[in-house]
Amino acid sequence: KVKAIDGLSQDERAYLINLVNTKKKYGLVWEDKPEEVEEQLRENLPVLREVKEKAIVNGEDFPNHILIEGDNLHALTALNFTHEGRIDTIYIDPPYNTGAKNWLYNNDYVDKDDTYRHSKFISFMEHRIQLAKRLLSPKGILICAIDDYEVHNVRHLLDEVFGQENRLGTIVVVHNPRGRNDDRFIATMHEYMLIYAKDFTQASINFFPLNDKDIAAYNKTDGISNFNETGFIRTGNNSLRTERPNLYYSIYYNILKDKLQLEDDSNSIKLLPINGKGEERTWRWGKETFQDLKDTELFVRQVKGEYKIFKKRRITNIEGKKPKTVWTESKYDASSNGIMLLQDIFDGKNPFPYPKSFYALLDTLQISTGEDSIILDFFAGSGTTLHATMSLNATDGGNRQCILVTNNENNICEEVTYERNKRVINGYKKPKGETVNALSRNNLRYFQCTYVPRESSLKNKRELTQLATELLCIKEECYNEQKIKIKQAKLFSNARVTLLILFDDHIIPDAVELIKGLDAKEIKVYVFSMGSDPYTEDFAEVLDKVTLCALPDAIYKAYQNVLPKKKRTVPLMEEVSETPTNENGEQLSIL
Repeated sequence: KVKAIDGLSQDERAYLINLVNTKKKYGLVWEDKPEEVEEQLRENLPVLREVKEKAIVNGEDFPNHILIEGDNLHALTALNFTHEGRIDTIYIDPPYNTGAKNWLYNNDYVDKDDTYRHSKFISFMEHRIQLAKRLLSPKGILICAIDDYEVHNVRHLLDEVFGQENRLGTIVVVHNPRGRNDDRFIATMHEYMLIYAKDFTQASINFFPLNDKDIAAYNKTDGISNFNETGFIRTGNNSLRTERPNLYYSIYYNILKDKLQLEDDSNSIKLLPINGKGEERTWRWGKETFQDLKDTELFVRQVKGEYKIFKKRRITNIEGKKPKTVWTESKYDASSNGIMLLQDIFDGKNPFPYPKSFYALLDTLQISTGEDSIILDFFAGSGTTLHATMSLNATDGGNRQCILVTNNENNICEEVTYERNKRVINGYKKPKGETVNALSRNNLRYFQCTYVPRESSLKNKRELTQLATELLCIKEECYNEQKIKIKQAKLFSNARVTLLILFDDHIIPDAVELIKGLDAKEIKVYVFSMGSDPYTEDFAEVLDKVTLCALPDAIYKAYQNVLPKKKRTVPLMEEVSETPTNENGEQLSIL
């Protein structure tokens, strides 16, 4: 039977019964109490407004990095219009929920004595992770930095959202080699990076490039290239004869000719893939590949009186070094390459308490991005992710674009995140006078979240259309405004696309005449409409030149699957069974 719980109303008890009946029996269960920022979305739609005086524009052909000031739940909602399915790498470093006064939930700091501290954290994270997943491209990857306070909960959450099969791995980063002195029992040296793919069948992880020490290990040469050697007997998974019997066969070594062959003769000895323990393993190649490559890629040497076959590992065939699960190098030290680096940028001052190591971010992006990737960090902190993105572009000639999101608590967005990357782009001097060269082949644009009432009245639709300009510029990555004579219209262009925004349907005839004279590869026209029709018939003369889209309908459609319902209701007692049951129909007690 259900036991009454003192202090709970009838509706609250009914809600609790429903929760027990509907929640799955294995996995995370938490109190899904809405945040105030989520409640704001029940009545308002987020849009982005550019702070033009903060724009740093160095060239049309350079990457346009974006910094969004605002709550990341609101920013992620807006990005679902501009970037759904387009982000290649998401890196986040959320609050670690240590109990220190460093994480605000509903405008109150969550301390270590809060009974619902972990529940609040998971609820906070789940809403954002769900939105983030929608932003990832089919090959996209999410990387979450976290430590021991919440790693177990976050891993369960990510397993639930992405599926365990899409968990690519966990990396342990030694970010504090000295150990944390204030730990009571064991000094913590490390934190984690949890890595998930949207679809593991399409995702890939890059190798690290070889350094001078790695290259020096290829210290043999045969006139073709430098190489080192590895045994021709396969080891590890799928290396037993029973697992891959077609790779178990006899190879004959002609001692007089120093030749490997598949045919036996009087001058040959038989070699089999049997290791030192007497286990029947397999060769690395099948017979056909062996025949093709044996003369240049294999050789034989005596080891402890036995002839062994070795394979040449050529430096020209090596993609690089596969990332490992433990990163211990001194460059990952967050003090030396995080705090001290930030002090160098900010004239010896320390404006942010716990910046990540710049090199930890650099290597993370090295393995998770391509030269044209779009990167998102919606817990931007001091802005290390953008700094690393620009540095990586400068190293390999890439064109990566980075989007940062952070609130402006204690002026962090304006005075730390923005200011850091502004100085990096423009160049700066360290406190001792050393000049750090500018990463000037980058643009940075600053946006703030603002809002339009969610009710779809004519007034609100017109206001949303007027405020959609920056969203459309971000969506089409087209910021260069052109002067036109048509009122109630804006025209933007770059080498790829021309963007025409019409704020009133009455100017369509003038817009058609303008379009006739445009010489552009691709023209996208966004036109105000009360419904979903972008006035296709009115553009009949230029339909072969344009792609049409109705505003604000396109924004409403993008938001409809990510916004919370307008009103949140608690189920009434009569809407649920009086007694909660398990999956076998057995009654449960609520204590």
